[in-house]
Amino acid sequence: MKTVKNLIDAFENNQYDDRLMTLYGDASRLDAERNRYVNALKTFERLYGDQPVQIFSAAGRSEVAGNHTDHQHGRVLAASINLDTIGIVAKTEQNVIKVVSDDFDIAPVDVNQTELETVEESSASLIRGVVQGFKNANWNVGGFEAYMTSEVIVGAGLSSSASFEVLVGTILSYLYNEGKVPMVEIAKIAQYAENKYFGKPCGLMDQCACAVGGLITIDFMDPKAPVVQAVDLNFDDFGLNLCIVDTKGSHADLTHEYAAVPAEMKAVANFFGKDVLRDVDVDAFYELIPAVREQAGDRAVLRALHFFHENERVREIVQALEKEDKEGFERGILASGNSSFKYLQNVFAASDPANQAVSLALAISEEALEGKGVSRVHGGGFAGTIQAFVNTDDVQAYKEKMEKVFGEGSCHVLKIRPEGGTIVVE
Repeated sequence: MKTVKNLIDAFENNQYDDRLMTLYGDASRLDAERNRYVNALKTFERLYGDQPVQIFSAAGRSEVAGNHTDHQHGRVLAASINLDTIGIVAKTEQNVIKVVSDDFDIAPVDVNQTELETVEESSASLIRGVVQGFKNANWNVGGFEAYMTSEVIVGAGLSSSASFEVLVGTILSYLYNEGKVPMVEIAKIAQYAENKYFGKPCGLMDQCACAVGGLITIDFMDPKAPVVQAVDLNFDDFGLNLCIVDTKGSHADLTHEYAAVPAEMKAVANFFGKDVLRDVDVDAFYELIPAVREQAGDRAVLRALHFFHENERVREIVQALEKEDKEGFERGILASGNSSFKYLQNVFAASDPANQAVSLALAISEEALEGKGVSRVHGGGFAGTIQAFVNTDDVQAYKEKMEKVFGEGSCHVLKIRPEGGTIVVE
């Protein structure tokens, strides 16, 4: 294990360039990533001194298809992306986790006192939840001190919180469990932390995609044992680039909008005596729509319709990818976006109709692409980002048109990253 100063020298002398290329896959970003690691190491040294450290990383994620299906035990298609959260970490003998995250000094967490007392929207609460999740699963825990910094855009549907949770879990796995905690289990622990300690009713897709790495399809029929399968294709193979456009819309005060989606879907499932829509017979649903409307309301019925179609659509999109059927893939993405807009209704918040940045981004994206790709709402929706798959030759023109409206740097051209939660330097 190298000291901070030794690692600074090694990064400055390009000794880890191959490792950075594996993680970020973009030669044009190599200088920036190298400098990012050096600056993070220098910050750690300023905070904690020069000592032996390890470096960890957890990816952000992009949902490709399966919009709001995971919490109903459905299918998703997702990818780890080359925006991540990194941590410079030193193991300590004290049973305390001390983290500074970018400019935020997170309150220390005593690993012996992590039982749930109050739900709190804080980073310290997420750390407590991950530690308790490790304990619940009979894994070892202990203290460490860390400096973390993230490229995952907050509030942009790229799962910045899931990336943070998975990073904490990855650190605990390597420091105290010889790196043996399966990534899917780390994802489930991360979801537990966000659901129970942070109070956000998310599904498991965000955490799985951040943890596992690559392009993956996940079937959550049994959420205790989700079936995760790699999809052996890179969008570069289709001549497509994955673009995420940040509309700069805030998710603040929208928790009730997100919570209403699973709640309304659950209300439809409850009509049939089930907990989730995956367990509802589709033919019975269509037969009884008049009665479901009366009990659960029209929007709940529309959101259920979205789920049933989207769940099958994921399977069809995966099949198109496996057959290298670019047109079939694009048709599926376009249909997914249309369903999210019309039926799921998560493109803008009904409680704030004056702010429709995502709707505007989709309109401008559609005009900019003109058959040169497809776009759709990204992630949970209501605010934040859209996703576009753009022909490689047209990416620069697309980026310029989107940034003219949403500002310089708002359009991120991303790549699939092969690793999710991982150790960068031992």
